[in-house]
Amino acid sequence: MRIAIGQLNAHVGNVEQNTTKILTWIAEARQSSCDLVIFPELAVCGYSPLDLFWHDGFTASCQAAIDRIVAASAGIGVIVGGLAVRHKQESSNRDNVSSVSDGALIDLYNRAYLIEDGVVLGHVDKQHLPSYDVYCEKRHFTPGEGTSVHAFHGITLGINICEDLWIDDGPTDLQASLGAEWIINLSASPFYEGKPSIRHRLAKRRTKENHVGLVYVNMVGGQDEVVFDGSSFVVDAQSRLIFQAPSFQEGLFVLDLDHAKSVHSNAPVDIAEARKALVLGIRDYLGKNGFKRAILGVSGGIDSAVVAALAVEAMGASHVLCVYMPSEFSSQESLEDAQAVSENLGARFQAIGISDTHAALRGALPDSPTGLVDENLQPRIRGTLLMALANQHHALVLCPGNKSEIAVGYNTLYGDTVGALAPIADLYKDQVYALAASYGDVIPERIRTKPPSAELRPDQRDDDDLPPYDVLDPMLRRILETNASKRQLLEAGFNESMIDDVLHRITRNEHKRHQLPPGLKLSPKAFGSGRKFPLTNGYTE
Repeated sequence: MRIAIGQLNAHVGNVEQNTTKILTWIAEARQSSCDLVIFPELAVCGYSPLDLFWHDGFTASCQAAIDRIVAASAGIGVIVGGLAVRHKQESSNRDNVSSVSDGALIDLYNRAYLIEDGVVLGHVDKQHLPSYDVYCEKRHFTPGEGTSVHAFHGITLGINICEDLWIDDGPTDLQASLGAEWIINLSASPFYEGKPSIRHRLAKRRTKENHVGLVYVNMVGGQDEVVFDGSSFVVDAQSRLIFQAPSFQEGLFVLDLDHAKSVHSNAPVDIAEARKALVLGIRDYLGKNGFKRAILGVSGGIDSAVVAALAVEAMGASHVLCVYMPSEFSSQESLEDAQAVSENLGARFQAIGISDTHAALRGALPDSPTGLVDENLQPRIRGTLLMALANQHHALVLCPGNKSEIAVGYNTLYGDTVGALAPIADLYKDQVYALAASYGDVIPERIRTKPPSAELRPDQRDDDDLPPYDVLDPMLRRILETNASKRQLLEAGFNESMIDDVLHRITRNEHKRHQLPPGLKLSPKAFGSGRKFPLTNGYTE
Protein backbone atom coordinates (compact mmCIF):
# COMPACT_ATOMS: atom_id res chain seq x y z
CA MET A 1 0.00 0.00 0.00
CA ARG A 2 1.30 3.41 -0.98
CA ILE A 3 0.50 6.15 1.54
CA ALA A 4 1.03 9.86 1.93
CA ILE A 5 1.50 11.51 5.31
CA GLY A 6 0.13 15.05 5.45
CA GLN A 7 2.20 16.68 8.20
CA LEU A 8 0.01 19.76 8.44
CA ASN A 9 0.68 23.15 10.03
CA ALA A 10 -2.94 23.95 10.79
CA HIS A 11 -4.14 27.45 11.68
CA VAL A 12 -6.53 27.12 14.61
CA GLY A 13 -9.95 28.46 13.70
CA ASN A 14 -9.11 29.03 10.03
CA VAL A 15 -11.12 26.09 8.75
CA GLU A 16 -11.16 27.40 5.17
CA GLN A 17 -7.37 27.68 4.94
CA ASN A 18 -6.82 24.28 6.56
CA THR A 19 -9.37 22.59 4.31
CA THR A 20 -7.94 24.16 1.17
CA LYS A 21 -4.50 22.80 2.05
CA ILE A 22 -5.95 19.36 2.80
CA LEU A 23 -7.75 19.31 -0.56
CA THR A 24 -4.56 20.35 -2.36
CA TRP A 25 -2.60 17.55 -0.71
CA ILE A 26 -5.31 15.00 -1.51
CA ALA A 27 -4.92 15.94 -5.17
CA GLU A 28 -1.11 15.70 -4.93
CA ALA A 29 -1.32 12.31 -3.23
CA ARG A 30 -3.65 11.08 -5.97
CA GLN A 31 -1.15 12.33 -8.58
CA SER A 32 1.54 10.31 -6.76
CA SER A 33 -0.60 7.15 -7.09
CA CYS A 34 -1.18 6.89 -3.36
CA ASP A 35 -3.87 4.56 -2.06
CA LEU A 36 -4.30 6.53 1.15
CA VAL A 37 -3.43 10.00 2.46
CA ILE A 38 -3.47 10.60 6.22
CA PHE A 39 -3.81 13.88 8.14
CA PRO A 40 -3.40 14.67 11.86
CA GLU A 41 -5.89 14.92 14.70
CA LEU A 42 -8.36 17.83 14.30
CA ALA A 43 -6.69 18.75 11.01
CA VAL A 44 -9.68 20.70 9.71
CA CYS A 45 -9.79 23.10 12.67
CA GLY A 46 -6.33 22.92 14.25
CA TYR A 47 -5.46 21.94 17.79
CA SER A 48 -6.97 23.23 19.94
CA PRO A 49 -9.81 25.69 19.29
CA LEU A 50 -10.76 25.48 22.99
CA ASP A 51 -14.08 27.26 23.58
CA LEU A 52 -14.47 28.01 19.88
CA PHE A 53 -15.97 24.53 19.93
CA TRP A 54 -18.97 26.06 21.68
CA HIS A 55 -19.83 28.34 18.73
CA ASP A 56 -22.39 26.62 16.56
CA GLY A 57 -21.13 28.37 13.42
CA PHE A 58 -17.63 27.05 14.05
CA THR A 59 -18.71 23.45 14.51
CA ALA A 60 -20.91 23.74 11.42
CA SER A 61 -17.92 24.94 9.37
CA CYS A 62 -15.87 21.96 10.60
CA GLN A 63 -18.60 19.56 9.54
CA ALA A 64 -18.91 21.29 6.16
CA ALA A 65 -15.15 20.85 5.71
CA ILE A 66 -15.54 17.09 6.07
CA ASP A 67 -18.26 17.16 3.41
CA ARG A 68 -15.85 18.93 1.03
CA ILE A 69 -13.15 16.36 1.74
CA VAL A 70 -15.58 13.51 1.08
CA ALA A 71 -16.51 15.09 -2.26
CA ALA A 72 -12.81 15.36 -3.21
CA SER A 73 -11.94 11.73 -2.43
CA ALA A 74 -12.54 10.16 -5.84
CA GLY A 75 -9.93 7.48 -6.48
CA ILE A 76 -8.13 7.80 -3.15
CA GLY A 77 -8.60 6.98 0.51
CA VAL A 78 -8.38 9.74 3.11
CA ILE A 79 -8.05 9.59 6.89
CA VAL A 80 -8.54 13.00 8.45
CA GLY A 81 -9.14 14.40 11.92
CA GLY A 82 -12.29 16.43 12.47
CA LEU A 83 -15.18 16.54 14.89
CA ALA A 84 -18.74 15.32 15.16
CA VAL A 85 -21.83 16.70 16.88
CA ARG A 86 -24.61 14.78 18.59
CA HIS A 87 -27.68 16.47 20.05
CA LYS A 88 -28.57 15.96 23.68
CA GLN A 89 -31.64 13.82 23.15
CA GLU A 90 -29.30 11.18 21.72
CA SER A 91 -26.67 11.61 24.42
CA SER A 92 -26.19 10.66 28.05
CA ASN A 93 -23.21 12.91 28.86
CA ARG A 94 -24.04 16.18 30.62
CA ASP A 95 -20.63 17.29 31.88
CA ASN A 96 -19.40 19.05 28.78
CA VAL A 97 -22.37 20.26 26.76
CA SER A 98 -22.84 23.63 25.11
CA SER A 99 -25.65 25.67 23.63
CA VAL A 100 -26.25 26.08 19.92
CA SER A 101 -28.37 28.67 18.21
CA ASP A 102 -31.64 26.75 18.40
CA GLY A 103 -31.28 26.29 22.17
CA ALA A 104 -30.42 22.59 21.91
CA LEU A 105 -27.46 21.04 23.71
CA ILE A 106 -24.77 19.03 22.00
CA ASP A 107 -21.97 16.59 22.67
CA LEU A 108 -18.79 16.93 20.64
CA TYR A 109 -16.54 14.09 19.56
CA ASN A 110 -12.91 14.22 18.48
CA ARG A 111 -13.26 12.07 15.38
CA ALA A 112 -11.14 10.43 12.69
CA TYR A 113 -12.89 9.82 9.36
CA LEU A 114 -12.00 7.09 6.85
CA ILE A 115 -13.15 8.25 3.42
CA GLU A 116 -12.88 6.94 -0.15
CA ASP A 117 -14.62 7.60 -3.46
CA GLY A 118 -17.08 10.08 -2.03
CA VAL A 119 -18.16 7.82 0.84
CA VAL A 120 -17.38 7.81 4.57
CA LEU A 121 -16.33 4.19 5.06
CA GLY A 122 -16.10 4.53 8.82
CA HIS A 123 -15.13 6.71 11.72
CA VAL A 124 -13.47 6.45 15.12
CA ASP A 125 -14.02 8.74 18.12
CA LYS A 126 -11.21 9.45 20.56
CA GLN A 127 -11.79 7.47 23.74
CA HIS A 128 -9.15 8.75 26.16
CA LEU A 129 -9.40 12.52 26.57
CA PRO A 130 -6.34 14.09 28.23
CA SER A 131 -7.02 16.71 30.87
CA TYR A 132 -3.57 17.28 32.32
CA ASP A 133 -0.80 19.78 31.68
CA VAL A 134 -1.86 21.91 28.66
CA TYR A 135 -4.74 19.61 27.71
CA CYS A 136 -8.40 20.16 28.63
CA GLU A 137 -10.26 17.85 26.24
CA LYS A 138 -12.79 16.69 28.83
CA ARG A 139 -14.03 20.28 28.92
CA HIS A 140 -15.09 20.06 25.27
CA PHE A 141 -15.39 16.46 24.12
CA THR A 142 -17.33 13.35 25.03
CA PRO A 143 -15.30 10.10 25.06
CA GLY A 144 -15.87 7.73 22.19
CA GLU A 145 -17.24 4.26 22.83
CA GLY A 146 -16.42 0.94 21.28
CA THR A 147 -13.38 -0.26 19.37
CA SER A 148 -13.44 -1.20 15.69
CA VAL A 149 -11.23 -1.99 12.73
CA HIS A 150 -11.76 -1.19 9.06
CA ALA A 151 -10.97 -3.11 5.90
CA PHE A 152 -9.18 -1.02 3.29
CA HIS A 153 -7.70 -2.40 0.04
CA GLY A 154 -7.33 -5.85 1.56
CA ILE A 155 -5.63 -4.59 4.73
CA THR A 156 -7.23 -4.32 8.15
CA LEU A 157 -6.66 -0.91 9.72
CA GLY A 158 -7.06 0.11 13.33
CA ILE A 159 -7.49 3.88 13.50
CA ASN A 160 -7.07 5.72 16.79
CA ILE A 161 -6.33 9.23 18.00
CA CYS A 162 -3.32 10.55 19.94
CA GLU A 163 -3.81 9.60 23.62
CA ASP A 164 -5.47 6.31 22.70
CA LEU A 165 -2.06 5.01 21.59
CA TRP A 166 -0.52 5.71 25.01
CA ILE A 167 -2.99 3.66 27.04
CA ASP A 168 -1.90 0.16 28.09
CA ASP A 169 -4.56 -2.43 27.25
CA GLY A 170 -6.28 0.37 25.36
CA PRO A 171 -7.61 0.84 21.82
CA THR A 172 -4.39 -0.23 20.09
CA ASP A 173 -4.29 -3.59 21.87
CA LEU A 174 -8.00 -4.16 21.29
CA GLN A 175 -7.71 -3.30 17.59
CA ALA A 176 -4.81 -5.72 17.25
CA SER A 177 -6.90 -8.44 18.88
CA LEU A 178 -9.61 -7.74 16.28
CA GLY A 179 -7.15 -8.41 13.47
CA ALA A 180 -5.67 -4.99 12.71
CA GLU A 181 -2.50 -5.24 10.63
CA TRP A 182 -1.66 -1.54 10.72
CA ILE A 183 -2.50 0.99 13.41
CA ILE A 184 -3.05 4.52 12.10
CA ASN A 185 -2.65 7.09 14.86
CA LEU A 186 -3.65 10.71 14.24
CA SER A 187 -1.96 13.04 16.72
CA ALA A 188 -1.59 16.62 17.80
CA SER A 189 1.29 16.00 20.18
CA PRO A 190 3.28 19.05 21.35
CA PHE A 191 7.05 19.05 21.52
CA TYR A 192 9.14 19.07 24.62
CA GLU A 193 12.70 18.00 25.25
CA GLY A 194 13.07 14.28 24.55
CA LYS A 195 9.49 13.81 23.30
CA PRO A 196 10.38 12.35 19.85
CA SER A 197 12.45 9.59 21.48
CA ILE A 198 9.63 8.86 23.94
CA ARG A 199 7.22 8.41 21.03
CA HIS A 200 9.60 6.05 19.23
CA ARG A 201 10.01 3.87 22.31
CA LEU A 202 6.25 3.69 22.76
CA ALA A 203 5.68 2.83 19.09
CA LYS A 204 8.23 0.03 19.12
CA ARG A 205 6.72 -1.39 22.29
CA ARG A 206 3.19 -1.32 20.85
CA THR A 207 4.23 -2.93 17.55
CA LYS A 208 6.30 -5.61 19.29
CA GLU A 209 3.51 -6.48 21.74
CA ASN A 210 0.81 -6.63 19.08
CA HIS A 211 2.69 -7.69 15.92
CA VAL A 212 1.25 -4.75 13.98
CA GLY A 213 2.68 -1.85 12.03
CA LEU A 214 2.12 1.74 13.14
CA VAL A 215 1.72 4.92 11.10
CA TYR A 216 2.01 7.93 13.40
CA VAL A 217 0.88 11.23 11.83
CA ASN A 218 1.50 14.34 13.92
CA MET A 219 0.60 18.00 13.63
CA VAL A 220 3.36 20.57 13.09
CA GLY A 221 3.49 24.29 13.89
CA GLY A 222 3.17 26.81 16.69
CA GLN A 223 -0.09 27.42 18.51
CA ASP A 224 0.05 29.93 21.35
CA GLU A 225 2.38 28.42 23.98
CA VAL A 226 2.86 24.99 22.39
CA VAL A 227 4.82 23.94 19.33
CA PHE A 228 3.97 20.76 17.46
CA ASP A 229 7.11 19.21 16.03
CA GLY A 230 5.58 16.94 13.41
CA SER A 231 8.23 14.19 13.39
CA SER A 232 5.67 11.76 11.94
CA PHE A 233 6.99 8.22 11.49
CA VAL A 234 6.21 4.64 10.52
CA VAL A 235 7.25 1.51 12.43
CA ASP A 236 6.59 -1.88 10.84
CA ALA A 237 5.36 -5.09 12.48
CA GLN A 238 8.98 -6.08 13.18
CA SER A 239 9.34 -2.86 15.22
CA ARG A 240 11.70 -1.35 12.65
CA LEU A 241 11.55 2.36 11.95
CA ILE A 242 10.92 2.52 8.20
CA PHE A 243 10.08 6.21 7.81
CA GLN A 244 10.85 9.40 9.69
CA ALA A 245 9.44 12.78 8.61
CA PRO A 246 11.44 15.93 9.34
CA SER A 247 10.83 17.77 12.58
CA PHE A 248 9.32 21.28 12.59
CA GLN A 249 8.65 21.13 8.85
CA GLU A 250 5.32 20.99 7.06
CA GLY A 251 4.99 18.69 4.09
CA LEU A 252 3.36 15.80 2.26
CA PHE A 253 5.53 12.69 2.47
CA VAL A 254 4.96 9.61 0.28
CA LEU A 255 5.91 6.08 1.35
CA ASP A 256 5.35 2.61 -0.11
CA LEU A 257 4.70 0.42 2.92
CA ASP A 258 5.37 -2.80 0.99
CA HIS A 259 8.90 -1.83 -0.05
CA ALA A 260 10.10 0.42 2.77
CA LYS A 261 13.45 -0.37 4.36
CA SER A 262 14.68 0.25 7.87
CA VAL A 263 16.00 3.76 8.45
CA HIS A 264 18.11 5.17 11.24
CA SER A 265 16.57 7.60 13.67
CA ASN A 266 18.83 10.58 14.04
CA ALA A 267 18.57 11.21 17.77
CA PRO A 268 18.00 14.95 18.03
CA VAL A 269 20.48 17.16 19.83
CA ASP A 270 18.26 18.72 22.47
CA ILE A 271 19.42 22.32 22.12
CA ALA A 272 19.24 22.13 18.31
CA GLU A 273 15.66 20.84 18.51
CA ALA A 274 14.79 23.50 21.08
CA ARG A 275 16.11 26.15 18.71
CA LYS A 276 13.96 24.82 15.86
CA ALA A 277 10.92 24.77 18.14
CA LEU A 278 11.47 28.35 19.28
CA VAL A 279 12.00 29.66 15.76
CA LEU A 280 8.83 27.97 14.50
CA GLY A 281 6.91 29.08 17.59
CA ILE A 282 7.88 32.73 17.07
CA ARG A 283 7.19 32.64 13.33
CA ASP A 284 3.76 31.07 13.71
CA TYR A 285 2.72 33.18 16.70
CA LEU A 286 3.44 36.39 14.83
CA GLY A 287 2.39 35.20 11.39
CA LYS A 288 -0.88 33.55 12.38
CA ASN A 289 -1.82 36.68 14.32
CA GLY A 290 -1.17 38.91 11.31
CA PHE A 291 2.20 40.42 12.28
CA LYS A 292 5.42 40.50 10.29
CA ARG A 293 7.67 42.50 12.63
CA ALA A 294 9.17 41.93 16.06
CA ILE A 295 10.63 44.45 18.50
CA LEU A 296 12.69 43.75 21.57
CA GLY A 297 14.88 45.58 24.02
CA VAL A 298 18.54 44.58 23.84
CA SER A 299 20.63 45.20 26.93
CA GLY A 300 23.95 43.74 25.91
CA GLY A 301 23.12 40.66 27.99
CA ILE A 302 22.71 37.02 27.11
CA ASP A 303 18.91 36.73 27.26
CA SER A 304 18.06 39.57 24.89
CA ALA A 305 20.87 38.50 22.55
CA VAL A 306 19.41 35.00 22.26
CA VAL A 307 15.86 36.29 21.73
CA ALA A 308 17.15 38.68 19.04
CA ALA A 309 18.91 35.81 17.27
CA LEU A 310 15.78 33.66 17.40
CA ALA A 311 13.62 36.52 16.13
CA VAL A 312 15.90 37.15 13.16
CA GLU A 313 15.98 33.45 12.32
CA ALA A 314 12.18 33.32 12.52
CA MET A 315 11.19 36.57 10.82
CA GLY A 316 14.20 37.78 8.84
CA ALA A 317 16.64 40.52 9.85
CA SER A 318 14.75 43.34 8.16
CA HIS A 319 11.67 42.53 10.26
CA VAL A 320 13.38 42.80 13.66
CA LEU A 321 14.09 46.04 15.55
CA CYS A 322 16.53 45.88 18.46
CA VAL A 323 16.21 48.80 20.87
CA TYR A 324 18.92 49.73 23.38
CA MET A 325 17.68 51.96 26.19
CA PRO A 326 20.56 53.02 28.45
CA SER A 327 20.26 54.68 31.84
CA GLU A 328 22.96 56.30 33.96
CA PHE A 329 23.81 52.81 35.20
CA SER A 330 24.40 51.31 31.75
CA SER A 331 28.00 50.65 30.81
CA GLN A 332 29.81 51.45 27.58
CA GLU A 333 30.46 47.72 27.29
CA SER A 334 26.72 47.02 27.26
CA LEU A 335 26.17 49.53 24.45
CA GLU A 336 28.96 47.96 22.42
CA ASP A 337 27.63 44.44 22.99
CA ALA A 338 24.02 45.35 22.19
CA GLN A 339 25.10 47.09 19.01
CA ALA A 340 27.46 44.28 18.02
CA VAL A 341 24.89 41.50 18.31
CA SER A 342 22.32 43.56 16.39
CA GLU A 343 24.81 44.27 13.61
CA ASN A 344 25.98 40.65 13.49
CA LEU A 345 22.37 39.58 13.04
CA GLY A 346 21.69 42.26 10.44
CA ALA A 347 18.77 43.56 12.50
CA ARG A 348 17.84 47.21 12.77
CA PHE A 349 19.27 48.93 15.84
CA GLN A 350 18.00 51.98 17.68
CA ALA A 351 19.24 53.63 20.89
CA ILE A 352 16.90 55.66 23.10
CA GLY A 353 18.25 56.99 26.38
CA ILE A 354 15.96 56.89 29.42
CA SER A 355 17.90 59.02 31.92
CA ASP A 356 15.81 62.18 31.42
CA THR A 357 12.55 60.25 31.68
CA HIS A 358 13.86 58.46 34.75
CA ALA A 359 14.73 61.78 36.40
CA ALA A 360 11.31 63.22 35.53
CA LEU A 361 9.50 60.28 37.12
CA ARG A 362 11.63 60.48 40.22
CA GLY A 363 10.77 64.14 40.50
CA ALA A 364 7.08 63.45 40.04
CA LEU A 365 6.93 61.27 43.16
CA PRO A 366 6.42 63.10 46.49
CA ASP A 367 9.38 61.35 48.13
CA SER A 368 12.47 60.76 46.05
CA PRO A 369 12.43 57.00 45.38
CA THR A 370 15.36 54.83 46.38
CA GLY A 371 16.25 51.16 46.28
CA LEU A 372 13.91 48.77 44.54
CA VAL A 373 11.31 51.48 43.84
CA ASP A 374 13.86 53.48 41.87
CA GLU A 375 15.29 50.41 40.16
CA ASN A 376 11.88 49.30 38.92
CA LEU A 377 11.13 52.68 37.36
CA GLN A 378 13.77 51.98 34.73
CA PRO A 379 12.42 48.76 33.19
CA ARG A 380 8.92 50.24 33.29
CA ILE A 381 10.12 53.19 31.23
CA ARG A 382 11.70 50.77 28.79
CA GLY A 383 8.51 48.72 28.60
CA THR A 384 6.48 51.82 27.79
CA LEU A 385 8.88 52.81 25.01
CA LEU A 386 8.83 49.32 23.50
CA MET A 387 5.05 49.25 23.44
CA ALA A 388 4.95 52.68 21.81
CA LEU A 389 7.37 51.53 19.12
CA ALA A 390 5.29 48.39 18.60
CA ASN A 391 2.24 50.57 17.98
CA GLN A 392 4.20 52.73 15.52
CA HIS A 393 5.58 49.79 13.54
CA HIS A 394 2.61 47.38 13.78
CA ALA A 395 4.91 44.93 15.53
CA LEU A 396 4.83 42.62 18.52
CA VAL A 397 7.21 42.95 21.45
CA LEU A 398 9.20 39.89 22.48
CA CYS A 399 9.92 39.47 26.18
CA PRO A 400 13.43 38.14 27.04
CA GLY A 401 12.62 36.54 30.41
CA ASN A 402 14.06 33.08 31.11
CA LYS A 403 12.62 30.32 33.31
CA SER A 404 15.08 30.83 36.17
CA GLU A 405 14.24 34.52 36.56
CA ILE A 406 10.51 33.99 36.02
CA ALA A 407 10.44 31.27 38.68
CA VAL A 408 11.85 33.49 41.42
CA GLY A 409 10.29 36.76 40.24
CA TYR A 410 13.59 38.36 39.24
CA ASN A 411 11.85 40.72 36.85
CA THR A 412 9.70 43.84 36.93
CA LEU A 413 5.98 43.62 36.39
CA TYR A 414 4.96 46.01 33.55
CA GLY A 415 8.66 46.50 32.82
CA ASP A 416 10.93 43.86 31.32
CA THR A 417 7.93 41.50 31.37
CA VAL A 418 5.98 43.42 28.72
CA GLY A 419 5.42 41.76 25.39
CA ALA A 420 3.19 39.53 23.32
CA LEU A 421 5.38 36.43 23.59
CA ALA A 422 8.20 35.25 25.87
CA PRO A 423 10.14 32.83 23.64
CA ILE A 424 12.69 31.60 26.21
CA ALA A 425 10.36 31.51 29.22
CA ASP A 426 10.80 27.73 29.46
CA LEU A 427 14.61 27.77 29.26
CA TYR A 428 16.68 27.81 32.43
CA LYS A 429 19.66 30.12 32.45
CA ASP A 430 22.12 27.30 31.71
CA GLN A 431 20.04 26.38 28.66
CA VAL A 432 20.09 30.01 27.50
CA TYR A 433 23.88 29.88 27.50
CA ALA A 434 23.83 26.60 25.55
CA LEU A 435 21.46 28.11 23.00
CA ALA A 436 23.68 31.19 22.69
CA ALA A 437 26.66 28.94 21.99
CA SER A 438 24.76 27.34 19.10
CA TYR A 439 24.86 30.70 17.30
CA GLY A 440 28.66 30.85 17.47
CA ASP A 441 30.31 34.23 17.03
CA VAL A 442 27.04 35.88 15.98
CA ILE A 443 26.56 36.37 19.71
CA PRO A 444 29.88 37.89 20.81
CA GLU A 445 31.99 35.95 23.28
CA ARG A 446 31.90 38.79 25.79
CA ILE A 447 28.11 38.50 26.02
CA ARG A 448 28.45 34.75 26.60
CA THR A 449 31.08 35.07 29.33
CA LYS A 450 30.39 38.23 31.35
CA PRO A 451 28.47 37.99 34.66
CA PRO A 452 24.74 38.69 34.19
CA SER A 453 23.55 42.08 35.43
CA ALA A 454 20.29 44.01 35.30
CA GLU A 455 22.30 47.29 35.48
CA LEU A 456 19.67 49.05 37.58
CA ARG A 457 22.19 50.28 40.17
CA PRO A 458 25.97 50.75 40.22
CA ASP A 459 28.06 47.56 39.84
CA GLN A 460 25.01 45.29 40.09
CA ARG A 461 25.25 41.54 39.40
CA ASP A 462 22.48 38.93 39.37
CA ASP A 463 24.25 36.84 42.00
CA ASP A 464 24.05 39.78 44.41
CA ASP A 465 20.31 39.11 44.60
CA LEU A 466 20.01 35.43 43.63
CA PRO A 467 21.86 32.18 44.27
CA PRO A 468 24.39 31.44 41.52
CA TYR A 469 22.61 30.00 38.50
CA ASP A 470 24.67 26.79 38.64
CA VAL A 471 23.04 26.17 42.04
CA LEU A 472 19.65 27.77 41.37
CA ASP A 473 18.87 25.93 38.13
CA PRO A 474 19.29 22.38 39.50
CA MET A 475 17.14 23.32 42.50
CA LEU A 476 14.43 24.82 40.29
CA ARG A 477 14.37 21.71 38.09
CA ARG A 478 13.61 19.56 41.12
CA ILE A 479 10.96 21.95 42.45
CA LEU A 480 9.17 22.70 39.20
CA GLU A 481 9.44 19.40 37.35
CA THR A 482 9.27 16.83 40.19
CA ASN A 483 7.46 18.85 42.90
CA ALA A 484 10.38 18.24 45.27
CA SER A 485 9.67 19.06 48.91
CA LYS A 486 11.99 20.89 51.28
CA ARG A 487 12.98 17.56 52.81
CA GLN A 488 13.88 16.14 49.40
CA LEU A 489 15.89 19.25 48.54
CA LEU A 490 17.80 18.96 51.82
CA GLU A 491 18.51 15.30 51.04
CA ALA A 492 19.83 16.40 47.64
CA GLY A 493 22.39 18.59 49.42
CA PHE A 494 20.98 22.09 48.97
CA ASN A 495 21.50 24.72 51.68
CA GLU A 496 18.46 25.11 53.96
CA SER A 497 18.35 28.91 54.00
CA MET A 498 18.67 28.94 50.21
CA ILE A 499 15.85 26.40 49.90
CA ASP A 500 13.59 28.53 52.10
CA ASP A 501 14.41 31.65 50.11
CA VAL A 502 13.79 30.04 46.71
CA LEU A 503 10.54 28.33 47.78
CA HIS A 504 9.29 31.62 49.21
CA ARG A 505 10.18 33.49 46.01
CA ILE A 506 8.38 30.94 43.83
CA THR A 507 5.20 31.16 45.91
CA ARG A 508 5.05 34.92 46.32
CA ASN A 509 5.60 35.60 42.60
CA GLU A 510 2.71 33.54 41.25
CA HIS A 511 0.83 36.79 40.61
CA LYS A 512 3.66 37.99 38.37
CA ARG A 513 3.69 34.81 36.31
CA HIS A 514 -0.08 35.06 35.91
CA GLN A 515 0.42 38.37 34.08
CA LEU A 516 3.34 37.37 31.86
CA PRO A 517 3.04 36.95 28.10
CA PRO A 518 2.73 33.34 26.96
CA GLY A 519 5.99 31.42 26.82
CA LEU A 520 6.85 28.63 24.40
CA LYS A 521 6.72 25.20 26.06
CA LEU A 522 9.95 23.20 25.81
CA SER A 523 9.83 21.04 28.93
CA PRO A 524 7.37 18.57 30.45
CA LYS A 525 6.35 21.25 32.96
CA ALA A 526 6.35 24.85 31.77
CA PHE A 527 4.82 27.94 33.32
CA GLY A 528 1.50 28.72 31.66
CA SER A 529 -1.72 26.80 31.17
CA GLY A 530 -0.11 23.49 32.15
CA ARG A 531 0.85 24.64 35.66
CA LYS A 532 -2.01 25.85 37.84
CA PHE A 533 -1.33 27.27 41.30
CA PRO A 534 -3.43 29.70 43.35
CA LEU A 535 -2.44 33.35 43.32
CA THR A 536 -3.47 33.62 46.96
CA ASN A 537 -1.60 30.84 48.72
CA GLY A 538 -0.78 30.32 52.38
CA TYR A 539 1.03 27.01 51.96
CA THR A 540 4.64 27.38 53.13
CA GLU A 541 6.23 23.92 52.98
